[in-house]
Amino acid sequence: MTNAPAELPDKKKTPHIEIEWTGSVLLLRLAGPNIGQHESPIITNEVTPYFKKHGKAIRHMVMDMTTVNFMSSMGLGMCIACRNLAAAQGASSILFGLNKDLLALMSMMKIEKMYKIAKDNAELQKLVK
Repeated sequence: MTNAPAELPDKKKTPHIEIEWTGSVLLLRLAGPNIGQHESPIITNEVTPYFKKHGKAIRHMVMDMTTVNFMSSMGLGMCIACRNLAAAQGASSILFGLNKDLLALMSMMKIEKMYKIAKDNAELQKLVK
């Protein structure tokens, strides 16, 4: 793929997201407690180069929302954008660590249908095998 930095680290941590590339899984740990208008475009800009660099090698994209308590419509849009980036590479998209309010919001907006949902670490490990 082109336009991706040659030296993109396998692990990167910013104030808004921690990204980890394991060779087949792209793990995105969102930094809560809120994902809104300010954070969403920053997160998307941080993640996009990883999809460009690793392309079809990405088998699973895991979005870990363990620390997120609130998500605005811009945050939901960022979830859809990341899922679309993963789908373009043929990767499955997995949500992990959703609290009951976020899960209800994702369900109400039908976003949970775009993702597999792992309720705990054991379920997550099964999905990424």
